[in-house]
Amino acid sequence: MAEYKNAGADDVLSEAKTYIHNQESLDLISRAANYAAEAHAGQFRRSGEPYTSHLYNVAYILATLRVGPKTIAAGLLHDTIEDTGISREELAKLFDEEIADLVESVTKIGALKFKGKDDPEYQAANHRKIFIAMARDVRVILIKLADRLHNMRTLEYQPEASQKRIASETLDVYAPIAHRLGISAIKNELEDLSFYYLNRKEYYRIAHLVENKKQERDESVQKMISEISEMLREHDIEFRIFGRSKHLYSIYHKMVARNKRFEEILDLLAIRIVTKTELNCYEVLGYIHAKYKPIPGRLKDYIAMPKTNMYQSLHTTIMADEGKIFEVQIRTEEMDAIAERGVAAHWRYKEGGHYDARTEQKEIEDKLSWFRDFAVFTSDSEDESASEYMATLQRDVFEANVYVMTPKGRVIDLPNGATPIDFAYRIHTDVGHTAVGAIVNDAMVPLNTELHTGDVVSIRTMKGTGPSEDWLKFVKTNQAKNKIRAWFAKRETEKRESMVDQGEKVLTDELKKRGFDPKAYMEKKKIEAIMKEFSARDYTDLMYGLAVKTINPTAVCEKLTNQKRSVNGDEELTRRLTSRETAKKHVMTKAGIIVPGIESIKLSLAQCCLPVYGDPIIGYVTKGEGVKVHRRNCSNVTAENARLIECRWDEEDRERLYDSDLVIIAEDRNFLLTDIVTSVSQTRAPMLKVSASVNRSDLTTTIKMKIQIHNVEQLEVLLANLRKVEGVLSVNRVLH
Repeated sequence: MAEYKNAGADDVLSEAKTYIHNQESLDLISRAANYAAEAHAGQFRRSGEPYTSHLYNVAYILATLRVGPKTIAAGLLHDTIEDTGISREELAKLFDEEIADLVESVTKIGALKFKGKDDPEYQAANHRKIFIAMARDVRVILIKLADRLHNMRTLEYQPEASQKRIASETLDVYAPIAHRLGISAIKNELEDLSFYYLNRKEYYRIAHLVENKKQERDESVQKMISEISEMLREHDIEFRIFGRSKHLYSIYHKMVARNKRFEEILDLLAIRIVTKTELNCYEVLGYIHAKYKPIPGRLKDYIAMPKTNMYQSLHTTIMADEGKIFEVQIRTEEMDAIAERGVAAHWRYKEGGHYDARTEQKEIEDKLSWFRDFAVFTSDSEDESASEYMATLQRDVFEANVYVMTPKGRVIDLPNGATPIDFAYRIHTDVGHTAVGAIVNDAMVPLNTELHTGDVVSIRTMKGTGPSEDWLKFVKTNQAKNKIRAWFAKRETEKRESMVDQGEKVLTDELKKRGFDPKAYMEKKKIEAIMKEFSARDYTDLMYGLAVKTINPTAVCEKLTNQKRSVNGDEELTRRLTSRETAKKHVMTKAGIIVPGIESIKLSLAQCCLPVYGDPIIGYVTKGEGVKVHRRNCSNVTAENARLIECRWDEEDRERLYDSDLVIIAEDRNFLLTDIVTSVSQTRAPMLKVSASVNRSDLTTTIKMKIQIHNVEQLEVLLANLRKVEGVLSVNRVLH
């Protein structure tokens, strides 16, 4: 493993003095170092070293990141509250509120100890605290990263079980944070150290392969450096050039993830060129491509389109003499600093400037687009379990490597396989809820289209619409899934609550009709006592069922009053449907319909109105064909009374597809049918039939189609999309 400096208090000050010159700031660091030494006197690490050695090394790592003096001081003091019994208030008096806040935040992160993957919820709760602290003040996570890096450097003194637990957490949580903040120096070392403790056999195998090729590789790299240097000097370009080696974990990860042999990893031979200006970067690229053959598809311009962690560089892969392949990175000095130290380099301490923590945090959110989204995840996550929160961050932030743009140039990072709906919810919750169409690279596409890096995405919205449950089948981000589910849960709750009064009226009328005084029976406690008889979750659920006629008011009234209504001459089927003895039973048929109060009966959906899940429905008792289920507004049953029975959809049968006939009237134009078919495909509704005819008298087109749909909500979205198609005059469901 790589060697590192074991720093002392003097080393911290020496490193700080390279960029901090204000004596008051240097005195603050010295005072914090002295106080930490006194507070931790007599404490030792497992290695046998004084505990202060850990604090000095954490502060030294922070100083190499060029953070401010208060952050270094907080690094020196980060264990005082937890390990020495000193209160936050005392720390604030001795130093200041800002330092005390930083130390307290780091202390809270460590309050839950990592228990390993046998207790994932406990572990996730700990990690969640890290991210909440990070969202509030990024300096907290810089201290925690430095703390974790030094702990990983000295992990050899821990028991083997602890080594694996800590290394696993580091690889899963801390290395991805360092990567997203652009601190590649820390990220790479954390990954290699974790790799060593988690899979030592593979670590040594990769190290051995690298070492075997080292002399040959170094000779090739030096030869290439000489050739490029001579060429750039001829063009009077100011530059630095050096070879770089891939760290071991990244080699192993590529071999595993891409199923490649060691010899196939192209960028083992790598060169970095650091020049003065952005223009120089493109000049250097031009000269290199003129001299060496570039490999197609391997040019990446992260200068014009930076990564979401602010990383900028030109990457190209070229073939040199003897078929050797090199990856060349070209960047400016500022870009190189940000590539190594990420956010810490961009906001490095500037002498003489007035520091304001809130302003800097706002700057970070503006510069790091993902950090803005990350802060939103944190604020929206109160109702999520810790494991759900971690799954959202892991998928939506850490694994995001598809970079798409809004029409105004804002870069949005998404995970592989993400769709326009994922994009819409990343922009804003309301944009996701009201999305009805997507334009990618100036072309209308289905909402389930997979996005790719470089795509420019625009979302069409329509007020008054809502998400489709079918979106849950193809969205990739947990953020989008959670927002869609929350929308449906809220709508269902609002819908049920709005119909409580209506349900109460239905039951009151039934009691009056049967000669009972409603005041004696409409007490909430009495009604709640019989809810379970009708599979109602609560009072609201029962009233909603009565309002939409999925619960029979007669059966409820009988149960509530303990009285059975007399039956005079009704058909046997109607008698069975209202019988107390069978009130608890229901039947589910191939139509996905439940009939309260009967064990078995033939049911089918009426072909005249083709009801779909979610439509208000009513059953009609036929002669010899059982019960036909109609939409309540079907003209074939609106005039009927005697032969109608209550029925309802089975809430557990959500995957069924129902036929639905539509008729569309539109102005005749070219590609009308193509646009309509595209609009239908966006809702993932299978199309069984489609036909079109032109009405010459008024130059309109009538399009008839038979589709399959899961529920009325999906159908409403489809109808809204169709009405938005250019030239469409009307869209209606057919009543035969």
